Amino acid sequence: MIAMKTKKIPQRMCLGCRQSHPKKDMLRIVRSKEGEYSVDVTGKKPGRGAYICKNMDCFAEARKNHGLERSFEGRIAPEIYAQLEAELRTQLDANENVDTEGGK
Repeated sequence: MIAMKTKKIPQRMCLGCRQSHPKKDMLRIVRSKEGEYSVDVTGKKPGRGAYICKNMDCFAEARKNHGLERSFEGRIAPEIYAQLEAELRTQLDANENVDTEGGK
């Protein structure tokens, strides 16, 4: 009898809740070589990445415990946090709209 290999699902740790989840269920925040921060929806942007759950509570917790600063090894200006929060809200709203429209 031939045993089937199970495909390994990549896991990433959330900077907010500090729990591991499947990579596809997380949002990636990336810092480019130029030092620009952005939310990476595809997970393929070049640069240093850090992951958080797809909710604002984990983003708030990551900000409070300096998880992003620790991951990116440097200070992050309040303006950058505001920009990331706005991008994250946009992504979460877009996902929420897709979820509600899918049930029609």
